[in-house]
Formats: sequence, structure tokens, C-alpha cells
Amino acid sequence: MTQPNDVLSTEVLRHGAYICLTAPPDARRHLAGAAVPALATRLGLRNEFDPGTGHPPDAVAFLRRVGATPGTIADDELLRADAIVHVASSRAPVVAEFCAEATRLLAPAIKPRVLAGVVRPKDYTSAAMNQFAYAHAVPQQPGAAAPNAFLLPMSKTAAWWSKDWMERHTYFLPRYEHGRMVSQGHALASAAGIACLMRRTYKHGTSPAPAGSYDFVTYFECADADVPTFHEVCAALRDVARNPEWEFVREGPCWQGRRVATWTELFDELPGEPDRLGPGMSGVPTVRVR
Repeated sequence: MTQPNDVLSTEVLRHGAYICLTAPPDARRHLAGAAVPALATRLGLRNEFDPGTGHPPDAVAFLRRVGATPGTIADDELLRADAIVHVASSRAPVVAEFCAEATRLLAPAIKPRVLAGVVRPKDYTSAAMNQFAYAHAVPQQPGAAAPNAFLLPMSKTAAWWSKDWMERHTYFLPRYEHGRMVSQGHALASAAGIACLMRRTYKHGTSPAPAGSYDFVTYFECADADVPTFHEVCAALRDVARNPEWEFVREGPCWQGRRVATWTELFDELPGEPDRLGPGMSGVPTVRVR
């Protein structure tokens, strides 16, 4: 018997957006002087490079490109983004104003690609699973301690959304047959990252998201020593034998950056780094463009 999805929460706890910027080299000096820091100050946003204790309630962050790996969903604006600015608040008008005003300040040199979403209460998390997956999760660290940032948007297939919430729930747990584990499910496949990967997920305002938008925008931060763990967790989740949920997942590009303290650092020149295709972050070609 199909279970209706109206038991799932529609409450919004937080609003957020990632503003993806591709900066022409001849416009960088002009862009560095844009009044984006003044905008963040006026809106009362705290810089996540120095987050204090946990996620700042009203936040801004600056991420500078390292590279990007194409996904099954083509998204050149994200794939080739030189920088990403994150903004978040419990107040939707704050995020909307920042995105709109930043877009105006950067025109006509840049037309940003904005990936926006919301945080909702956890739908599939029991008290025991909360203890397993979240009670010991790493909080946001200062940028100097956890300089690596990964942005990975994704959507689920129509076959996933045709399932009721109880069936979807089963994919997050291990599966057993006659007392033997036959697949780990999402929870165990990703367990290695709990203690070292700061993770954040924005959901689209509607599920499924409309064409051209992502269902989920996931984001991770970690120390240099934990970058291999990020890739190990991604590999485990993508292995449908270990995690059957991923049969229903379609990923956009995986964008990697470094957290920087200021807006102007996004546009500093890196000498001797030409446009090229280099070794991928996950063993496939990575697009590195400056």
C-alpha cells in the first residue's frame, strides 16, 4: 500500500544560495573592487572563514576555484566557475537581496549562476540514526583549519520520486537477507566522513525540482588530510552494490575550491596556470580554468 508523502515536513529552517562566478581575466581588477563586502556588512552576514561556534546564523563565504569534474548532468556555468560565494540566513529576504544586489554589482562583466535551496527538518532520521550520523558530526571549522570546499549538486530520477516515502527510507539503511548484510545503504557507505567532513545540504523548494534545477545542492569542507576521505565516501556512495540509492541519482559537476577570507582574494592572479584539462579529482578529467 502506497504511503502518502504529506507526512514529510514542509518547514523551512534556513535559506541559502551558492553564487557561481566565471570571471573574464580582463575584468578581474574591476570585479575585485565591487562593493560585495559592503553588501555583506549591511545585511549583517558573518564570514564563514571565521565561523565562531558552528554555522553562523547569517553567513557569507568566499570560495576560490581549484578544479571541477563533469557529472552526468551538464552544467558548464558551474563546471567553469572561477569562484563561488555562499550566502545563508533563516530569513529568505536576506538571501534574495544579497543575490539580487550582487548580480547588479557584477553586471555586465558577470552574469552569476545561482544555486539556491532551503534546509528542512530531517525526514528519515530516527533518534538512533541522529546519534549515529549527526551527534558526532564535525561542525564548521575556521578556513585555515579546513580550507577545502566541495560543491556537488544532484537530482534524483523520476523513478525515485514515484516511490513513497517509506520505500525511499529503506535506501538509507543497510539491507539484510537471512541475517546477512547484502548492501550498506547510504548511512554506512558514507560513515567514514561523519567525523571529518563538514556537510551541508540545501533542498529545492519543491520535490522534485523543476527542469533546469537540482533537487539537492550538497557541500562539504575538510582539512587537507581528509580530502582522500571525501573521495572515498563519494566512491562508496556511487557504488550501487554498496549503496543501491545511487541508481536513482544524477550528479552535476563536482566543483572543488579553497576557502579564502576576503572577496578580493577570489580574483588574485595565479601565475603560470594556463587553461587546461588536467588529472581529475576522482580519476577523470578535471577542468581547470583561470
